[in-house]
Amino acid sequence: MVVPSPDHSFPSLVFANDRGEILDYDGLEMAGASAGDFRRPLRQDLIELPAGSELFVLPGRLPVGIEPDTGEPALLETNPYAPGEPIQAVAAFMAPAHTAIFTAAYQKKNTKAPLLPLFAYTAVGWLDGKFYVAAFRSDADIRQDPLGFDQERINKRTAVRLARHPKNRLIQHLGKCCLTYGCPAARNYFLGRWEAPLPCSPICNAACIGCISLQPSGCCPSTQDRIQFVPRVAEIAQTAIPHLETAPDPVVSFGQGCEGEPLLQAKTIKRAIHRIREKTDLGTINLNTNGSLPMEVRKLAAAGLNSIRISMNSARTRYHKRYYRPRGFALADVCNSIAIMKEHGRHVSLNYFILPGFTDDPEEFNALCRLVARYQPDLIQLRNLNMDPEYYLESIKFTATGRPMGMRNWLAALQTKFPRLRFGYFNPPLR
Repeated sequence: MVVPSPDHSFPSLVFANDRGEILDYDGLEMAGASAGDFRRPLRQDLIELPAGSELFVLPGRLPVGIEPDTGEPALLETNPYAPGEPIQAVAAFMAPAHTAIFTAAYQKKNTKAPLLPLFAYTAVGWLDGKFYVAAFRSDADIRQDPLGFDQERINKRTAVRLARHPKNRLIQHLGKCCLTYGCPAARNYFLGRWEAPLPCSPICNAACIGCISLQPSGCCPSTQDRIQFVPRVAEIAQTAIPHLETAPDPVVSFGQGCEGEPLLQAKTIKRAIHRIREKTDLGTINLNTNGSLPMEVRKLAAAGLNSIRISMNSARTRYHKRYYRPRGFALADVCNSIAIMKEHGRHVSLNYFILPGFTDDPEEFNALCRLVARYQPDLIQLRNLNMDPEYYLESIKFTATGRPMGMRNWLAALQTKFPRLRFGYFNPPLR
């Protein structure tokens, strides 16, 4: 066995003391986790913490690092600078357009550790005055880069539009999304650029364990409020048409984090598409959906829906069912929705939730390959799973089928096997 030499140019472990201050400890190197397997990231796995990212303290969890002399995982149980003082693990929640290679490496102190909120938890370390994460940029599009958002300008533009449309409930709702939750899509809508959201459904036909807009009492809180009404066709058109006519690379998207399942409002969406296209042929009309109702997808495709993004945690039926907890649909219906859009010559994206150790499990990879080969989606959007990693794996009753491939190997294998398949993070403009 070759024992690695200590590498002082590699990021060190970070932890939080009992005051919430984040410190580094160069006695251990940073580690990453892959479904409970702790590893030392490769150098090419590391990038500087992207601007606009956040650091989270993980309550009830101790950090795991790598022993520089042996390369073995090691648990840090107390503050090395104040022995006996309690500490907690730290993770990064990355800015949009970045995909995790490893999640944060930690171990629960005990069974009373609280459930983590609905965010993604990426491995983070410290080197030469900078934080580094185990990740890569998955889309060059700058539409949600934090440097592109001037809050003063957003406030002014939002206030003007809200005052101009006091009776349009959808625009008023988007104002709350913009100013209260800082939703990047809502902010871009009020800035008059790129992709604008069109939430429309207060109800859903799934009870996803990681739903960000509705959680049962006593669980981790949802990150935003769900829309409470179905917008009228006129309200949707008044929101969408000016955006499609004036914004650069315009996209309007039904199906947002602040709503349930938009296909349950297919009748309204169909009428809205007709109303929009009576006024303008510009831009892309997109639907973000769980793909549950293929017959409704067929009607929307015929009405002029340009693209669809179907969210999927797994290409395997048992794990899809355990995550979505669907009411009245199955993965077969989701696949049928893909097929219908392709029959109509429309663009199909898979909003594929990424969790290292699960996503790159050998059989999950094989299942995704079979799905891609059969249904021919155009794009896979690499979206980090916003959920407590351990709770997710426990909830879906995950059983590994082999050593994880590694996220870079997973991506390279897909690119080789499907050279026409594209990868990214955002819904692309098509027209």
